[in-house]
Amino acid sequence: MGEVPFGDPDDDSLHEECGVFGIFNKPDAARFVALGLHALQHRGQEAAGIVSHDGAQFHVERHSGLIGDTFTRQSVLEALPGQTAIGHTRYATTGGGGLRNVQPFFAELSSGGFAVAHNGNITNAMTVQRELQRRGSIFSSTSDTETILHLVATSGARHFNEKLIDALSRLEGAFSLVGLSPKTMIGVRDPLGIRPLVLGTLEGAAILASETCALDIIGAEFVRDIEPGEMVVISEDGIESLFPFQKRRPRFCVFEYVYFARPDSFVEGRNVYEIRKRIGAELARETKNAADVVVPVPDSGVPAAIGYAQEAGLPFELGIIRNHYVGRTFIQPGDAIRHMGVKLKHNANRRMIEGKRVILVDDSIVRGTTSQKIVRMVREAGAKEVHMRIASPPTRSSCFYGVDTPETSKLLASRMTIEEMAEFIQVDSLAFISIDGLYRATEEPARNPHAPQFCDACFTGDYPTSLTDLDAADNVRALPVLAGNV
Repeated sequence: MGEVPFGDPDDDSLHEECGVFGIFNKPDAARFVALGLHALQHRGQEAAGIVSHDGAQFHVERHSGLIGDTFTRQSVLEALPGQTAIGHTRYATTGGGGLRNVQPFFAELSSGGFAVAHNGNITNAMTVQRELQRRGSIFSSTSDTETILHLVATSGARHFNEKLIDALSRLEGAFSLVGLSPKTMIGVRDPLGIRPLVLGTLEGAAILASETCALDIIGAEFVRDIEPGEMVVISEDGIESLFPFQKRRPRFCVFEYVYFARPDSFVEGRNVYEIRKRIGAELARETKNAADVVVPVPDSGVPAAIGYAQEAGLPFELGIIRNHYVGRTFIQPGDAIRHMGVKLKHNANRRMIEGKRVILVDDSIVRGTTSQKIVRMVREAGAKEVHMRIASPPTRSSCFYGVDTPETSKLLASRMTIEEMAEFIQVDSLAFISIDGLYRATEEPARNPHAPQFCDACFTGDYPTSLTDLDAADNVRALPVLAGNV
């Protein structure tokens, strides 16, 4: 689907918040981090940053834009000397945009310098920030990640690792993070393991990354996934593994398999591409329909469409071609040309569509605006019928764990039946994979409603953690308005 944040009125896709990468004890570490972040560019295209340590001091570079626009410049890389570095690429969710919210964050603490890059979203960050501010803390950003630095700085624990554990123990939500101190690189996953984090190695240098595709780009070897609730401390002495948090049943984000992770990655021991093909096959078994051709909405719908076509015994064709060279600053369309909409990114391949009954496969429907435009484009190319098939259940609830979703009231599936959605996007039929079908595609049993194997809150509304900040905001909105209140 799209590649720009929800600030673009023509964009209608879900966006992961960010990707993280770190490497310990490798000459020119920042160059490897830049390559790793390039492989993770799909996880965040708004801004990126790298912090390196040269054995004596830290160096920080943070810039807006794509990795290739900034971190391929010699002057930028030369400003990041050292054998250890961590990096981050992001979309804006919590805290919004602006360079002050670009990670990694760095601060000089009483125990020495510390940098942190975080994938996920902390659901009690605002509540904790207000408490810290009452005690005198001053925040320089509006990002939930800065809360981690302040909690570490104010912890009463003696040693740095204990300070970090103490800080993270006070947080709710999702966090897969990499941290950098003068002598260590640290990786941590929250006890539910909602977001991914993997450990790799390259010629003796330890690596932490959001996905295995970031290891592949530098020729590194995958070692293992960091476990939910695990903290790894990497130093000259080796790798120490700790499990300092209360053990909980893991709830990995199932949407990583549907859309967020790169298809060539292995996530939690599973190949993402194979799972997406199985999702398509399950979708075909559940929603068979007389048709002539299966067409993916590129690029995210391609693997599921292949699986669908194979299971249904139908031809697979690239009936829509994606323009990969449309950047967010390519054009600022006015009202006169906004009707072009999706054609800036996609164009119908008329020869494959004209006169045919088309099965159109996409990963999800968010607000439905992009689906409308794509369906209209396919019909204008001469399709006889258009049947839309979605490789995930209906997205009915907002995500609070590091995914940029609209508020629930703006999600099409939260306010319409499937029949009403079909009429809204003007398709002959519309069907979604069932939640149990999605689970089967990941080689899990049907969803256990009492103990779900994944975080699937965007489909079910079953949130695996407290939503303290959201509840507090709802309580504030519910208060009576009194004279003099601001």
